[in-house]
Amino acid sequence: MPTPDPYLYRASSDTPYFSSDGGETYLARTPLKDIRKSRPLRVLSEEDFAFWQTYGYVVVKEAIPAAAARSLLDFAWEFQGLDPARPETWYEEREFATDLERHLYVYGFVEAYHHQLIWDSRQTQRVYDAFVDVWDCEELWVTLDRLNLNPPNVKNRDRALIEPTDTGFDIELHWDVDTTLSVLPQRVQGIIALNDTRPDHGGFQCSPELFRRFEQWKTEQPADRDPIRPGVDRAEFPVIRPELEAGDLLIWNGMLAHGVARNSSDNGVRAVQYLSMMPALESSQELRRSRVESWRHLSTPDWNKTLVGDARRHESLRYEAASLNELGAKLLGLETWRDEQTEQSTGELSCAKSA
Repeated sequence: MPTPDPYLYRASSDTPYFSSDGGETYLARTPLKDIRKSRPLRVLSEEDFAFWQTYGYVVVKEAIPAAAARSLLDFAWEFQGLDPARPETWYEEREFATDLERHLYVYGFVEAYHHQLIWDSRQTQRVYDAFVDVWDCEELWVTLDRLNLNPPNVKNRDRALIEPTDTGFDIELHWDVDTTLSVLPQRVQGIIALNDTRPDHGGFQCSPELFRRFEQWKTEQPADRDPIRPGVDRAEFPVIRPELEAGDLLIWNGMLAHGVARNSSDNGVRAVQYLSMMPALESSQELRRSRVESWRHLSTPDWNKTLVGDARRHESLRYEAASLNELGAKLLGLETWRDEQTEQSTGELSCAKSA
């Protein structure tokens, strides 16, 4: 592996993870699909871990209690002012300042990031332990992400309202990283199901066989292939939808081609919390400050340009800052994973200038 750029931030871990984009992707000496565990598994079984490395995803059953998932689902309805018993409220006409806002509405994104219920999931020990297993790293930060509540894709939530493209991002199937790079970035994402999946509700879908055979597949592709959208024969590389029950956590590798199928049901909804963790970048004081200020003031996180906040009534006008337990404070960056003496000796709170 080439020497990392000197301005990459090094994660607060004995494992050499580096990132230059605020923690969305990482450089690592060994891809996640090939690492050999240095820490005992906490949540995943040996079979689970082998499946994760082979097929690019894993399901953690009952990562949070089903009752907690149902409470988050109730919150998602309430936050958007929608009545789960009155489908006519799901499609009320509204204006959008940008095409991005309209697309996010069609896809069912709920622009809330810091409610107490959202943080309760993030600081659940079983959720954290599952991400420790896949990263083989204990010093993690949690993504400041949102919810999804996707009713049937009809009327003003019809996906046909979004102009299709032939290349690049495709909600149906895409990679999270540029798969044509010589050194592939490492990325991990996750969702917690807020209700049980149903075949016609749409939701997460993926191509695990393409993940398993990616190295062989790419050698047979043209040099100018799309780096984000896989052009594959779905008979040879089937797209499947893992079954999830309320409270289950699904974790996937950024190299797993995945997407969200449309909701074709009559009146069902697909509901999830987006939740992932990644090696903590405590060497970036500015990044830590931004994360803490976002939590403290319920401001829209700035790590991803598609996070736009609720334009009608922002969550900062509705709620107080969430209470954090000891784990949550570290997962945010409010508290460091390493003691002061260790930080001073390793320079973790200053930008790492070399590998």
